[in-house]
Amino acid sequence: MDERDDSPTVEQAAEAFAAEVSYWREVRGLSKRGLALKMGFDPSYVSHVESGRHKPTEDFARRSEETLNAGKAVWKRWLDYEAAKNRAAPAAALPAPRRPEQPYATGSAIIVAHDGARLDFDGSEYRLTMRRLLRNTGSEPITRYLIRISVDRYPGEPERSNAHYREHPLTWDELAMTATCRGEAMNWQAKHDRDAFKEVWLLFENEQGRYPLYPGEEVWIEYAYSVGEKKWGRWFQRAVRLPTEHLEVELAFPADLDPAVWGMETSMTAEAAPLRTAPIRRDEDGMRVFSWSTTTPALHARYRLEWRFRARPERDTNQGEFR
Repeated sequence: MDERDDSPTVEQAAEAFAAEVSYWREVRGLSKRGLALKMGFDPSYVSHVESGRHKPTEDFARRSEETLNAGKAVWKRWLDYEAAKNRAAPAAALPAPRRPEQPYATGSAIIVAHDGARLDFDGSEYRLTMRRLLRNTGSEPITRYLIRISVDRYPGEPERSNAHYREHPLTWDELAMTATCRGEAMNWQAKHDRDAFKEVWLLFENEQGRYPLYPGEEVWIEYAYSVGEKKWGRWFQRAVRLPTEHLEVELAFPADLDPAVWGMETSMTAEAAPLRTAPIRRDEDGMRVFSWSTTTPALHARYRLEWRFRARPERDTNQGEFR
């Protein structure tokens, strides 16, 4: 019986390295340009690495690991990349085809007309439901949509956080992810599967057929997943990755936990500052719901809501991030 080789290819290892840098850069609240400048590289260099136009180098790996304080996570991806290159070296003949930079089809352009998130907590588990109204303003049909799930239980302590997720990784079974479009289920494919984060392509298709988002069309999609309290910390951050017309967030906690909520926002040109408007509070069916919204948020802006449960002493300072 042949043995199965699960070792990543050079291209897969390079993509994993780029994803790791991207994850830690966003955890640290840095733009691609900001990270490049901190590392002493040309302002566009990080963008080139993350998109696959430039392959990682040892110097880049060392500087990014040091700058991002990633608890050796970035450096490990570099070692994986070097190992993949060494395995492939004897058989190298033709360069692998370069993957397209953009995640969507050439000629496509997505605008998020409405972006709504609701996070429900039952005392032990969080369930996030995302509803987005997508508009195709391009000239080609769109067949898939990229989402990311990521966590960081111990921010500022990357080695501790990495060790925690190595021992308690996020799993697809616990996420129990669902996705629908036009009332039909959406198939999905994993793009990156890591201990602390996942990237997923939601496909405009299922076993019954395909239903692309054609130019000029709008469509609502909805997806949801669950994460236990031990893996989700007490903050929820939204990063504006696509042009967005309206963004809103709801947090629903048991009222008997006496939750308190506050928020911060950052952009590529400004330091973190309090949200310009306070979350609105209401009580319904034993839950305390906090709502916050904004119109035409700036591209690459980040909005972060944090909370504590005054009726439940906090055992750890833990945080997590989902987009």
